[in-house]
Amino acid sequence: MTQDPSHPDAPSEAFAVDPAARLAELEARLAAAMAEQASLKDQALRAVAEAENTRRRMQREAEEREKYALSGFARELTSVVDNLRRAMETVPADQRAGDGLLAQFAQGVDLTEREFMAILDRNGIKRLVPSGQAFDHNLHQAIAQTDSTEHAPGTVLQVVQAGYTLHGRLLRPAMVVVAKAAAAPPPVAPGAGVDTTA
Repeated sequence: MTQDPSHPDAPSEAFAVDPAARLAELEARLAAAMAEQASLKDQALRAVAEAENTRRRMQREAEEREKYALSGFARELTSVVDNLRRAMETVPADQRAGDGLLAQFAQGVDLTEREFMAILDRNGIKRLVPSGQAFDHNLHQAIAQTDSTEHAPGTVLQVVQAGYTLHGRLLRPAMVVVAKAAAAPPPVAPGAGVDTTA
């Protein structure tokens, strides 16, 4: 039986003549195949890692979308809370004490505000009332500055409108009045204020 010399398993003339050359050729082919296998394994591992990173990122994004999906709605609800607070502030305590009906009405508004704030709090919405705290440009918006010798510069002196966060993310900054260093009195000129008519 004659063997086809072009068949891969057919012994080549080089093999018949030089087994060392054939061994070197096979070792080179084996090394090339092993290098290709290592490269393909590396590519497969990278693809798996990339797929896992993509899955994690998409999961994180979905969680954030779910967490902050109602931020626009929550922002609008904060004005309702502000209006409840304003309603309470428009009725002085002495008028409430003198009028039973007005006192009941004020108590109902106060209870409604407290319940509303509890609901907001359970859903991750927190009120920012930074009076007396240091100004933080990430959470506060300064609408005015006032000279103060009693407070350090940058201290929030007054909260004009409360701010709110949703799960730690700013919904609305607190509108505040901030202390600034009091202006130094103008220097007195030498001889100023001295009566020289004597």
